Amino acid sequence: MERLAIIGSGDLGQQIAYHATNDKQYTVVGFFDDFAKENSKVKGFNILGKISNIEELYNQKLFDKIIIGIGYKHLLFREQLFNDLKNSIEFGTLIHSSCYIDSSCKIGEGVFLFPGSVLDQNVIVEDNVIINVHCTIAHDSKIESTTFLSPGVAVAGFVTIGKRCNIGINSTLIDNIKIEDDIQIGGGTVVISDLTQKGLYVGNPSKFIR
Repeated sequence: MERLAIIGSGDLGQQIAYHATNDKQYTVVGFFDDFAKENSKVKGFNILGKISNIEELYNQKLFDKIIIGIGYKHLLFREQLFNDLKNSIEFGTLIHSSCYIDSSCKIGEGVFLFPGSVLDQNVIVEDNVIINVHCTIAHDSKIESTTFLSPGVAVAGFVTIGKRCNIGINSTLIDNIKIEDDIQIGGGTVVISDLTQKGLYVGNPSKFIR
């Protein structure tokens, strides 16, 4: 198996390590984390060093691929890291074996799909996206880069979700709508029209809060 390193040893990084290992997709060599003690362990995996050490250790062939385990609270930083590293480090993609991914789908680099998600015909998932457990994305929809889908999100057909969006747990997006960049949708929200203003939306139907 290929050897995977993970940026960030917090909750998301630990989940990536767990699923990559238990689903037998990668051998996880450890974490890079600026806030963890070097040469310590998290959940049995080594802290390899800081983010500044990544390229050096990649060139030393310590690992084959990397993925970012930094979540929805730091999407700009997550995007910056990906852009800084993508031309020099090969990114892994982790799609749990319990997911259904239609053969017509296009999945980018650095993507993590948690267990039980369904991607229907012609779905596009761009680079650096996180799709949490039991999300459903219907035909011809697109998730743009560095967006985070929480558990149980339901996306109907012909929907576009922009960059750096955070889509809350159990939210529902009806068909033929567009969500612009940098939008946060609260848990349980029902979106029935385009969302164009950056900020937070909640409710049924969705309402701009701030």
